[in-house]
Amino acid sequence: MRVLGIETTCDETAAAIVGLSPAGKPEILSNAVLSQIAAHAAYGGVVPEIAARAHVEALDRIVMRAFAEADLEPHQIDAVAAAAGPGLVGGVMVGLTTAKAIALVTGKPFIAVNHLEAHALTARLTDNLAFPYLLLLVSGGHTQLLVVRGVGDYLKLGGTIDDAVGEAFDKIAKMLGLAYPGGPSVEREAEAGDPERFDFPRPMSGRPKPDFSLSGLKTAVRLVAERIAPLSDRDVADLCASFQAAVVDLLVDRTRAGLRACREAGVMPGALVVAGGVSANQPIRRGLTRLATEAGLPMIAPPLSLCGDNGAMIAWAGLERLKLGMVDNMGALARPRWPLDELRPKP
Repeated sequence: MRVLGIETTCDETAAAIVGLSPAGKPEILSNAVLSQIAAHAAYGGVVPEIAARAHVEALDRIVMRAFAEADLEPHQIDAVAAAAGPGLVGGVMVGLTTAKAIALVTGKPFIAVNHLEAHALTARLTDNLAFPYLLLLVSGGHTQLLVVRGVGDYLKLGGTIDDAVGEAFDKIAKMLGLAYPGGPSVEREAEAGDPERFDFPRPMSGRPKPDFSLSGLKTAVRLVAERIAPLSDRDVADLCASFQAAVVDLLVDRTRAGLRACREAGVMPGALVVAGGVSANQPIRRGLTRLATEAGLPMIAPPLSLCGDNGAMIAWAGLERLKLGMVDNMGALARPRWPLDELRPKP
């Protein structure tokens, strides 16, 4: 069983083929990703029109590369999956249209994948993880805690009431004159900084409902930066380190609240999983690993190559759905907003 997955929801043009070995083990047969970072760097963020145009120009050759790396022809796959949202609707339409065309030409089933579900199921691709598990989904546009109970079956425990974690990293980086994307830039600067120099707030900490808030923390960093300006290299490093330390504490506290909420709901998760682009941050991983150890759970994070947006996660989510007979017709629409808890499991 082999599935082609196409991802175009933001600023990565990606295609991959994922299959199952004769023993039923997941295999990534190819995973081609073209980043658009250089095209958006001058703007300090993703420009939707530029992203969509870049997907149009690059997707055909990325799909061809995925087939070449897998040493397969289009007729040798079993289904075609594409991210149908949430994301930048122009880019989503490019991937969705291409996937539908390939499915029509090859006569293979088509599967419209929720981009967030693809992140949520990556731990099953990499670690063969059983349901249920607690997922902390942290990316540029999303910060959520969910119980993953099955394919299409998600219980949302909490989410951000303002900025997503990745969005906060990007805004802090732009504020301090660091390169885009902000997450890796802030993490690099923080390595040389003092995380205790500035005592930034940990919004929502201690509250029973596992929601998140990042805007107050972001404002606190801005006010301190304005007060001590002009900023030296040491100031920038210390601001990044102190900000990152606050984010780690905040995520650990909110995830601890999520574990309590699981117990109150009668759910016993088998693992703590972190996924999404921000899951590449090493201090965040270390903080969550300590929490998972306290809770007696394994902590699972994807390899760095699968943290950001990629086609392999779309292909795997498509394969999981294909196994359950959950396929779609050609009327599936691009959805700029598509909450995970709106999905429905197979009856």
